Amino acid sequence: MIRGRWGICVAAATVAIFCGLSPRPLHAADEAAALRAFAKAQRAASPAPRLPRGAFQLEPTTTSVVLSPDGSRLAWLHQNGRSREVWSRTLAGDATPRRLLGNTGAREITWTRDSRWLLLQSPREVFALAARGQAGSGIVVTLGGQAKRELIAVDGSHDAAVLTIEQSGMTMQGTPDAWLLQRVDARGRRTQLWRDRQRITDAATDAQGRLLWLQLVDGTAQVLYRFENGHPRAVLRCEDLHRCGLLTAMPDGGAWLRGDIGGDLLRLQALSSDGRLRDVQGDPRGIADVDEVVFDPATNRPRFVAYRSAVPMLQGLDAADAAPLAALQAKLPGRDLDLQAAPNAWLVEERGSALQGRRWHLFDPRTRTLDFLFDDAPTFARGGKPATHIPAAAVANVLPVSWHASDGMQLHGFLTLPPGRDAATLPLVVNVHGGPWSHWRPEFRAVTQMLANRGYAVFEPNPRSSTGHGRAYVMGAGSDFGNGRVQQDIVEGTRWLLANGIGDANRAGITGASFGGYSTLLGVTFQPELFKVGAAMVPPPDFGWVLRWILRNPEALQLGNVVPMHDWARMMGVDPADAATMTRLHAQSPLANAARMRRPLLIAAGGEDQRVGIAGIIEYAARLKLAGSDASLLVDADAGHSNREPVAREAWLFELEQLFHAHLGGAAPQPPDGEIRAYLRMGLRMAGKDFSQFSDATAR
Repeated sequence: MIRGRWGICVAAATVAIFCGLSPRPLHAADEAAALRAFAKAQRAASPAPRLPRGAFQLEPTTTSVVLSPDGSRLAWLHQNGRSREVWSRTLAGDATPRRLLGNTGAREITWTRDSRWLLLQSPREVFALAARGQAGSGIVVTLGGQAKRELIAVDGSHDAAVLTIEQSGMTMQGTPDAWLLQRVDARGRRTQLWRDRQRITDAATDAQGRLLWLQLVDGTAQVLYRFENGHPRAVLRCEDLHRCGLLTAMPDGGAWLRGDIGGDLLRLQALSSDGRLRDVQGDPRGIADVDEVVFDPATNRPRFVAYRSAVPMLQGLDAADAAPLAALQAKLPGRDLDLQAAPNAWLVEERGSALQGRRWHLFDPRTRTLDFLFDDAPTFARGGKPATHIPAAAVANVLPVSWHASDGMQLHGFLTLPPGRDAATLPLVVNVHGGPWSHWRPEFRAVTQMLANRGYAVFEPNPRSSTGHGRAYVMGAGSDFGNGRVQQDIVEGTRWLLANGIGDANRAGITGASFGGYSTLLGVTFQPELFKVGAAMVPPPDFGWVLRWILRNPEALQLGNVVPMHDWARMMGVDPADAATMTRLHAQSPLANAARMRRPLLIAAGGEDQRVGIAGIIEYAARLKLAGSDASLLVDADAGHSNREPVAREAWLFELEQLFHAHLGGAAPQPPDGEIRAYLRMGLRMAGKDFSQFSDATAR
């Protein structure tokens, strides 16, 4: 996905502080007090009704809603059965929605600067759709392919054009001969703006369409160049994985950045043409990176800065926006608000950790009126049954939590508790995110909410190496990804909750996907006294092995982002060429310690997974079977690293219910229907005690 709604604007956030908690970093006593207050409030709440599994797996029908830069029109994608349609309506006069296109493969849309064209982006192309009745719709540019062409921004200097980067030719060493920066207009006409032997990663033009800023990769550094009379001059060099993301050019010739130069957290920074760098806005709490920045489409100046690593927060940069923003936040308290700002209207996307799906509103900053537009409520669930979103009153509340690790570092995460229950008596499930270089955000998560609905307390930690909390946080793990510092953060957070009256210490389990699955395998192997059961989806059984495997496949360039992944991994402390590090990671891996894994374990894998090879998982499962472990393995032969098929997703929820009911004493699952049973029977390659009734795999 390209930057900031294709360079025009975007950002998130809210505002209200959950349960009245202060957003400032808390001391240990305050952390514990906040935790107890939350548990007390949830215990006093009315219990939620038990909901069917399918209620947590609904797919939205409305996506990618966009407001034209002139504030006159809306457009959106709507899923209608197997067809994805493009719709539009005006904001004044006849506001009747009109279908512009009956079927498209686009995943997101945006407006051109002149508000006359809609650009539809799919993985393979950008299609320009006439939005005001003019003729000439058609493909603007193809994406991917041998040139690995990618879209980076809508060109703000032209009425209807985009900027693309592509590779040109290949050297004998298999690297690109050159990188090309091009402007492509709505008719598909191309203009080459720059060609370079070094990798181009970003660019910005001035108001006349001339190339003003260019970002290149030089070894392991990113370098920002400013053009003067057509010639580039190096202005800023970002070394050692410091971040300096180019957002857009300033009218005076400077550049807006999202960077961490001179500090730890990502901030909105202003870079002058002579190289002076100043901070414009950063998290006043000192705990979260700037997530996104909302730009004014007319003036190209930043108006709002969003944070969403813990408690979502939106700050205005213009005094004139202060009162309208406060009024908006008062109307939608406690929500995560994503804004698109036009001259006389704000499009508001409403989200929240306790709100399934999204809602869109139109806000008038002059009159302070808020009009509901529509939501993404699904019309059908799996099997064609009519469906609606879960009512907010039936969704479990979520608390952002922080705790201190044994070495003193403050860590962050989320706790979800079912209403009407005593937290101290609940079984506790730890849900670990993937990555590990990612993070849990304050948003609705189906697995967490389903488990809470079944009576589990759910802890979602953001251990060291998680993003969103600054450079020191993400790099704090070093190379300690075995049974070391990262896993210790998760374990210490779990024990902190138990010590403060959250969960029954004799009924704790762990789950996760990808790196979260790896952490699950570590937990049931090395902390069996704490984690009584585990459920791992697409887990690498050896972290060092999977790093080496990724570097040998085509995804490596994308995963490494702007710095080559070999260099990026080395700088992050997990150099696959470092024999000592790889030996230690293997010695601490679940694969090398399969014989000591004695807890019940469920593993799900994809036969077409390009990140975690199926061969490694099968080898690990075989070692578990030889050791006599109570383990189950389900393989979906057609699935990749993620699986969006409705049957597969609901089957995983059933498996979690079945496993955790058997070993943690949670609610018993409703029996699976015939389609889920058939899926399990086909996929279970190895069935432990909890799943033997659904498979004949035990006889294989």
